Amino acid sequence: MKKILKFYVPGLILIILLILLVQPNPYFRRAIYYNTADITDYKIFDNRTIDTGQPQEWNISVDYNKYSLSSKELDFLRSYETVAFLIVKDTSLLFETYWDEYSESSMSNSFSMAKSIVSLLVGIAIDEGKIGSVDDPLTKYIPEYINDKNSNIKIRDLLTMSSGIEWNESYINPFSVTTKAYYGNNLNSIVLNAKAKEQPGVKFDYITANPQLLSMILKKVTGMPLAEYASEKLWKPLGAEHIASWSLDKEGGDEKAYCCFNSNARDFARIGQLILNKGKWNGRKIISKEYVEKALTPASNLVNEEGQHVDFYGYQWWLSNYKDLQISYARGILGQYIIVIPSKNIVIVRLGHKRDKTKINHHPLDFYKYINLSLKISNNNL
Repeated sequence: MKKILKFYVPGLILIILLILLVQPNPYFRRAIYYNTADITDYKIFDNRTIDTGQPQEWNISVDYNKYSLSSKELDFLRSYETVAFLIVKDTSLLFETYWDEYSESSMSNSFSMAKSIVSLLVGIAIDEGKIGSVDDPLTKYIPEYINDKNSNIKIRDLLTMSSGIEWNESYINPFSVTTKAYYGNNLNSIVLNAKAKEQPGVKFDYITANPQLLSMILKKVTGMPLAEYASEKLWKPLGAEHIASWSLDKEGGDEKAYCCFNSNARDFARIGQLILNKGKWNGRKIISKEYVEKALTPASNLVNEEGQHVDFYGYQWWLSNYKDLQISYARGILGQYIIVIPSKNIVIVRLGHKRDKTKINHHPLDFYKYINLSLKISNNNL
């Protein structure tokens, strides 16, 4: 019997794999071939362009790049396979350095930093009256999503990761719904088929479905693809120097709103400066101060899996109090960061291939290290 099993089991597994590999949806083939996500994944997906308008160059500090990284600091940055590290201080570019043939114009996937950008676009749509408020029910804009518990989900619940939707947020398992969403070609259909497992507005659960549903609302109320709305309402007003892109689930398809906004360190820093300026860029209002302040307010009415009240997350923005500094930031799974420290008038952007697995108070260890280094660099240039 054991000999029979030894012979047939591998063959059965091979047959199953072959069936999966020849199926019409390419997600499994892509998942097996590419295995893990990478900052250059925009090259393997179809993309929609995010056009810029009149480019506005960053002011350059008189102390630009005067700081010399020590060998220990270089080793730290290289240990996480950093490709870009940049600091804006007092609205001027203070420091930047690049590795592995990356430069100020090199494009990188943002991964989950895109969620924070989606939040800003929701705020702009509210400012414009296209969305009534964060307390509007999801089904007001996506009526086909109605069922027992889903009908109670509010836009606020999507923004604060408390929708109660059942979703397997696994990036390693090739059979997970997240893998299907990332590598597949019917993203919004997958999200619409996700059911609620518990009442919304109670528990913090960080999942892909929430920002994707927000993007579907934005497309419905604006009448344009997410990338086009981002171009008109963010990229052009911010004076981005380079066009960006948003990866799609297929040619002419839907943006992967929960990830996959592709740009460079200098232009990502504009998002941070916008947050630091409470919604303004060079004195011009892009998004209301009221929305930005709410987005950066902890969703303390929620609890996490450990039953702790949430003091680390707002509207798709991470929040931290470190060294008595109130910090807000966007982050991606491979250590993509846009970090904003208002009291120091500092914006930090870090792009790369690795993030520390250790977390302290819900924030990766390397996050603190980038802040420490940036404070040192900015203080040395006073």
